[in-house]
Amino acid sequence: MFKPHCLVSYFNSVYFVSNHKFGLAQLEILCKQLYETTDTAVRHQAEKALVEFTNSPDCLSKCQLLLERGSSSYSQLLAATCLSKLVSRTSNPLPLEQRIDIRNYVLNYLATRPKLAAFVTQALIQLYARITKLGWFDCQKDDYVFRNVIADVTRFLQDSVEHCIIGVTILSQLTNEINQADTTHPLTKHRKIASSFRDSSLFDIFTLSCNLLKQASGKNLNLNDESQHGLLMQLLKLSYNCLNYDFIGTSTDESSDDLCTVQIPTSWRSGSRFLHSAALFQFISFHPSVPFPVLSCLVQIASVRRSLFNNAERAKFLSHLVDGVKRILANPQCLPDPNNYHEFCRLLARLKSNYQLGELVKVENYPEVIRLIANFTVTSLQHWEFAPNSVHYLLSLWQRLAASVPYVKATEPHLLETYTPEVTKAYITSRLESVHVILRDGLEDPLDDAGLVQQQLDQLSTIGRCEYEKTCALLVQLFDQAAQTYQELLQSTNSSAADITVQEGRLTWLVYIIGAVIGGRVSFASTDEQDAMDGELVCRVLQLMNLTDSRLAQAGNERLELAMLSFFEQFRKIYIGDQVQKSSKLYRRLSEVLGLNDETMVLSVFIGKIITNLKYWGHEHFSFLGINNQSNLSDMRCRTTFYTALGRLLMVDLGEDEDQFEQFMLPLTAAFETVAQMLSTNTFNEQEAKRTLVGLVRDLRGIAFAFNAKTSFMMLFDWIYPAYMPILQRAIELWYHDPACTTPVLKLMAELVHNRSQRLQFDVSSPNGILLFRETSKMITTYGNRILTLGEVPKDQVYGVKLKGVSVCFAMLKAVLSGNYVNFGVFRLYGDDALDNALQTFIKLLLSIPHSDLLDYPKLSQSFYSLLEVLTQDHMNFIASLEPHVVMYILSSISEGLTALDTMVCTGCCSSLDHIVTYLFKQLSRSTKKRPAPMASDDRFLHIMQQHPEMIQQMLSTVLNIIIFEDCRNQWSMSRPLLGLILLNEKYFADLRNSIVNSQPPEKQQAMHLCFENLMEGIERNLLTKNRDRFTQNLSVFRREVNDSMKNSTYGVNSNDMMS
Repeated sequence: MFKPHCLVSYFNSVYFVSNHKFGLAQLEILCKQLYETTDTAVRHQAEKALVEFTNSPDCLSKCQLLLERGSSSYSQLLAATCLSKLVSRTSNPLPLEQRIDIRNYVLNYLATRPKLAAFVTQALIQLYARITKLGWFDCQKDDYVFRNVIADVTRFLQDSVEHCIIGVTILSQLTNEINQADTTHPLTKHRKIASSFRDSSLFDIFTLSCNLLKQASGKNLNLNDESQHGLLMQLLKLSYNCLNYDFIGTSTDESSDDLCTVQIPTSWRSGSRFLHSAALFQFISFHPSVPFPVLSCLVQIASVRRSLFNNAERAKFLSHLVDGVKRILANPQCLPDPNNYHEFCRLLARLKSNYQLGELVKVENYPEVIRLIANFTVTSLQHWEFAPNSVHYLLSLWQRLAASVPYVKATEPHLLETYTPEVTKAYITSRLESVHVILRDGLEDPLDDAGLVQQQLDQLSTIGRCEYEKTCALLVQLFDQAAQTYQELLQSTNSSAADITVQEGRLTWLVYIIGAVIGGRVSFASTDEQDAMDGELVCRVLQLMNLTDSRLAQAGNERLELAMLSFFEQFRKIYIGDQVQKSSKLYRRLSEVLGLNDETMVLSVFIGKIITNLKYWGHEHFSFLGINNQSNLSDMRCRTTFYTALGRLLMVDLGEDEDQFEQFMLPLTAAFETVAQMLSTNTFNEQEAKRTLVGLVRDLRGIAFAFNAKTSFMMLFDWIYPAYMPILQRAIELWYHDPACTTPVLKLMAELVHNRSQRLQFDVSSPNGILLFRETSKMITTYGNRILTLGEVPKDQVYGVKLKGVSVCFAMLKAVLSGNYVNFGVFRLYGDDALDNALQTFIKLLLSIPHSDLLDYPKLSQSFYSLLEVLTQDHMNFIASLEPHVVMYILSSISEGLTALDTMVCTGCCSSLDHIVTYLFKQLSRSTKKRPAPMASDDRFLHIMQQHPEMIQQMLSTVLNIIIFEDCRNQWSMSRPLLGLILLNEKYFADLRNSIVNSQPPEKQQAMHLCFENLMEGIERNLLTKNRDRFTQNLSVFRREVNDSMKNSTYGVNSNDMMS
């Protein structure tokens, strides 16, 4: 088919160094050591040597030698892998001619060796796909040299079955490669390549795949023949990859699987292949060995966006799908396989996620289909041990069906009143029956997977409310039986522990399910009768709680207790609050049976239960309270939440009662005095002091968080300052190297200086605001200077040991600088160095952190960029006075943050950049007018910017790039610094505009030029608010028009490359 072809002489000789230490024989040995040896040390040495080989100058020529003369498949694999790394590198990329030669060599190599080891073939195909993707926009004599993919593959498809498999795999791998973004190249470039591939090649590939499948279905394929079976599987995989393509750049992940819509382009309508998708079902009927990939394709086909069809086409399309589902259910020989079963459950779920109940009921044979689906669901639920992860999709289908019942307007019967109770009953009874089997056989208990249980209960909550009378009657019957049996077992003297555990397990499921169906109550669809039914269920759970609480001194069941708490949460959500009618029939029933007349009395029951749990489960589950001093320092973090709850309870009636506050704080006062006494001596038990202090500051942080009113917070402030602040400072001095101790102290301080709900308001005559800032400055300076003495910290420990504390310091400084309770001008006026110390410590800490770490750790990113926003807004004079290398570091961090995935970080960078640009613009405007001479710091800042104009220009490019080419989620924030950047760099902006315009197709250049003209229309050379607002409006129109202009264009990437 192909003539063997060697790479051009450039490939052969330029890099080849015959006497280099990596000889062919040695590379063969290293490959064997890497892939075959069981000795870890030998493998590690081989890996190290091969990494060195990859970076060596003769790597390219040696890879060809390995492919041509290598004696093992592992040598060929190494060569393919190394070549992939070479063509992927962003620095010092291979020349175009060389990449073309490698591409041609790989195709010929595959064609002349169709029976290579599977992993070698896969690696070479991956290499071809990578070269093609990265060179998608590369031209040679006005020809896009890497785009003739179908022509490349056609030659394979005209040869043997083995060649056909390689050809189809090439298309499949290429589609997958182009669909996936990689971290080494800009996302904007990936989207441009993916969009161009979608518009120019994907439909042709999908059409080819469908035609080949049609030919295959017309032949009597022998699927026992390995090669024919392999070809069919690869064809189906290719079809799936085409249908699974990210058509509009949403990058959906599998966690949102049930919400996914396949956004097929409108241009694909001409093929009309989706209307004939039923052909795929034929494979299931005739070829039971390949339904898994067929079903995966059908899941995607069922998810095709509704708007692709008109009403008549959509009805026909849905009819095909439902008919196919019916045929599978009528002949389910492929479903015992877990993969097939899982995909079929996904297919059923997609029927309702993409179509309305009103459309489904109009399909021919709907009554028969819904009966078959109901029977399949009931059978699946009864066999709970088989493919448990697939149940989610079946429950999702019925949840969506049940939720649609109030809105369906079709005259045809939906029959859900018949089948939904069957599904509900099957779920409930199967869970109860599973308890005995799980205990008997020692199986994994699904109740231990809280996430899975909660997900299923959320779905059941909607299903169970459909025909709620039947659900409630079933639950009452089952609960009464289980509770009666449980009570009899407890009263009996010869009952076994296993029997009691089984009944507790059944009651656990029932309590969870009752909580779920109560949580599924929808106010507009509920009746008094249903509220009365809820009352019946609630009474039973509360009566069971009384029974189990009476036994806690002897024994308790943890799972049942968790179910009770889940039930309380669901009840609180629905029946406690201002929106609940006090005349609800639920409370009437509770009053009749338990004497609970209103929500206040029910809340008292809840509080009582919490206290009971703390009392009886304290040793096992509440060790953070310090019972028997069993907890370690990290366990104590729960104390903050606990004391937040206590603080909120105290706040209810506290008012201005200082005596009640003092009484509440007595244990904490005693704890502080104990720590003070310990620290005042030279010999004290360090671990005991740390434990007491950490518990204390966590408690105080919880209380401080709860006290969000001025009166209560001022009581706390007066209690802690100045009496106990020196103890916190001393702890930082002593234990700065121990994050388990310092982090809680720093977090407490950050909470104390946080002016939440304007709670920090000092009297006019009070110096407390300034004194509080002094303490903050002292703590930041003490911690910062000491933590920097640690020197180099291992990468895997750097966040815990250093960066976490630094992040809290940044958050603390940001809170105090933006709290509006300190006039910072007085510090310099009166020679107080507290502000300078804090800011200089911030700079020292910042410079000790690599740029990459600022963005790698989300909490550090958010605290740093929030602080930088405040500094550039209110303390720009300080920023302007910094040394040039510090200014450049800060500007670089802003430049990198503009492209961060975290919107909060990106928005903070835009705001900081806006403040800096505005400051620069004002200084320049002032210098052109005859104003008094600027301060030396202002002069220095202007000089730095004039020395390094490329930094501001780079940020102008970045912002414009994001607005034009990316999914800009914070357009308003981006628009604010952009005007200042343009006014500071008018010539550079003009060059940038011309580059973008010239990169468009000739017929679109005029339209793009007009877009830029309209952007600056009516904009004056100032940064007044009115002018900014007009620019923001213009930018919104500009972005829309540019996107419309570029939608069908494969150009524009060059401008993007130029910008990056």
